Amino acid sequence: MKEMFDRSADLGVESIVIGMSHRGRLNVLGNVVRKPLRQIFSEFSGGTKPVMRLAFTLELSLRSCDPVVVGKTRAKQYYSNDVDRTKNMGVLIHGDGSFAGQGVVYETLHLSALPNYTTGGTIHIVVNNQVAFTTDPRSGRSSQYCTDVAKALSAPIFHVNGDDVEAVVHVCELAAEWRQTFHTDVVVDIVCYRRFGHNEIDEPSFTQPKMYKVLCCYLFPYSYPESSFSTLQIYQNKLLESGQVTKEDIDQINSKVLSILNEEFLASKDYVPQRRDWLSAYWAGFKSPEQLSRIRNTGVKPEILKNVGKAITTLPENFKPHRAVKRIFEDRAKMIETGEGIDWAVGKHLLLQPCL
Repeated sequence: MKEMFDRSADLGVESIVIGMSHRGRLNVLGNVVRKPLRQIFSEFSGGTKPVMRLAFTLELSLRSCDPVVVGKTRAKQYYSNDVDRTKNMGVLIHGDGSFAGQGVVYETLHLSALPNYTTGGTIHIVVNNQVAFTTDPRSGRSSQYCTDVAKALSAPIFHVNGDDVEAVVHVCELAAEWRQTFHTDVVVDIVCYRRFGHNEIDEPSFTQPKMYKVLCCYLFPYSYPESSFSTLQIYQNKLLESGQVTKEDIDQINSKVLSILNEEFLASKDYVPQRRDWLSAYWAGFKSPEQLSRIRNTGVKPEILKNVGKAITTLPENFKPHRAVKRIFEDRAKMIETGEGIDWAVGKHLLLQPCL
């Protein structure tokens, strides 16, 4: 994305509106739009009051963010007199499941060439882990590729191996050049895999066991199932084999990055939010959550939560769970009983079950 944005800037783009889901958002904020790392650390530690947190101008995360991003891009073009639609651009990041399955994607694509809606092309980046949430492609769509809906527009679709770093960079630059030259939508399908599970307690080895056995055996045949090569390790090995860099060069870069992260983490403890952090001038007139509604007591009695917790951590006697699933349920039951170490996953279950 960083290379895509740099190439777009070289070709005249001055403003980019980004739309994406929550997954990967911190990576984009920290590494692409350069939101201060100390600010991110501070927010996660609870040091920053979460007022208008979504007002970070370079970030937009909504269920129907596709038309919102396109609409905002169109508005920017209108108010900046961007008649050729080359100075303001929209970029949308999708998952493979959402691109194939959400109707709003197809609807937005079909508006893209209409005179009253066009923005001169949107760049779509599909982070294709091949299992969407936890669904095999044959159970999630009828077409071969998750990006086939874009064929209705005859939009170019670039399929690229996510483990080939330089190929991904090349395709991202090519997408920027296409958009600025031909002014139509373009799709980058980054074919990769989910290295870890969907959340903290999930692991793909028991949702897609056959696929991940193949992956691990192929990528790291001598020590399956302990680990497999990461994209970083693959690229490091490629550079070392080519003789372009030395092991010392790689170690130096790694040390530099870790040093920056540690420094920013320490600085986050004393971080004081600035008004400009929220770019309030862009959001004049919008009320904060506290202004819209007073804070109400939403607590639930402990005995109710314990009863719910017992129900959601008890497996049927005639059901034989995967050992990892069994361990998860046992850990959750212990959290409920002791009230200690409750994680986000358990909190979500306790929150949602009374509602259901």
